[in-house]
Amino acid sequence: MADATLFPTRRLRATPFTARVEAAGVSNYTVYNHMLLPTVFKSLEEDYAHLKQYTQIWDVSAERQVQIAGPDAHRLACMISARDLRNAQPGRCYYAPITNANGHLLNDPVALCIAPDKFWFSIADGDLLLWAAGLAQGLNLDVTVTEPDISPLAIQGPLAEDLLVDVFGEDIRAIKFFRFTAFPFMGRMLNIARSGWSKQGGFEIYLDDSNLGLALWDAITAKGAPYNLRAGCPNLIERLESGLLGYGNDMTNDDTPLEIGLEKYCALDSDADFIGKDALLRQRDTGIEKKLMGLTIDGSPMGPVSMPLDCKDGISKVGLVTSGVFSPDLNSNIGFAMLDISVAQTGSMIEVETQSGLHKAEVCKISDFEARLKATA
Repeated sequence: MADATLFPTRRLRATPFTARVEAAGVSNYTVYNHMLLPTVFKSLEEDYAHLKQYTQIWDVSAERQVQIAGPDAHRLACMISARDLRNAQPGRCYYAPITNANGHLLNDPVALCIAPDKFWFSIADGDLLLWAAGLAQGLNLDVTVTEPDISPLAIQGPLAEDLLVDVFGEDIRAIKFFRFTAFPFMGRMLNIARSGWSKQGGFEIYLDDSNLGLALWDAITAKGAPYNLRAGCPNLIERLESGLLGYGNDMTNDDTPLEIGLEKYCALDSDADFIGKDALLRQRDTGIEKKLMGLTIDGSPMGPVSMPLDCKDGISKVGLVTSGVFSPDLNSNIGFAMLDISVAQTGSMIEVETQSGLHKAEVCKISDFEARLKATA
């Protein structure tokens, strides 16, 4: 097959940082929320090793913001979020699964409480804007639902905090996990949160003026040499080791939070009401029929799983590997799999159908990968 390239149009948007990303040698993109999202620079393995030792700058502008603002903003935010946001505090972030009336996942954003009457939902890949806007109009709520000019830039890795102290000052150290504070930059105040799609530590800077994208990138990279800073991106190996789930890969609109293991983020045992709650309570009473689990897969190192792989128990299909890759630090192929509840228990043995044939796999908890790494550290 001949090499092909993506042709950018207004439907496939570049970002405020794209020029610097390409100059840094990005080698692969994916499309995420109609935007370019880098996936590899040097190689999956080299990017992974560097991220775990040093610091990277990530263009994650594809994490678009759905802004809900106005007198009824808090009401709408609580209505769409399975997470209880009734007592949401400005300056805090909340992992907030979004479900439809059937309890199925529409998205799993991070909700930022900007003010009592203003929320940003930093979304995964999906058109949450349309869902929120439709509810606002249908219920005649006094609220505006927009996608503002906000483009997150992540600084991730063990040395991220020291780097940002050099750029923004010592107050960076005071930001607690899943909290954010505004810092000045070229006449604007940018919200900076201690968050990000890795477990290596880091921050996300919410740039609110696309015209300042290259200046922000340059201001950070100018201070980066002592921290071996280089451009990077969310890394498949690191996220599987860390148990970080990807909406659209590991969970879709076919799944519910109970099947994914997200019930602790759903306000099922409080007075909070949200769209999909009744359906989830019914499912909890009747029991789930499938569950997302971890897998350790035998065989030689496998490349990244880009399309689901069948899981089998003898001749019967019992699920799908949703994400998978070889972990150098665990010296094993690892993956996430949506499995029939009959085999979704730690220690169950199944087979995974790969291009090289059937390979034995052992079912485990998703959290086991991170625990194994800590045990061998």
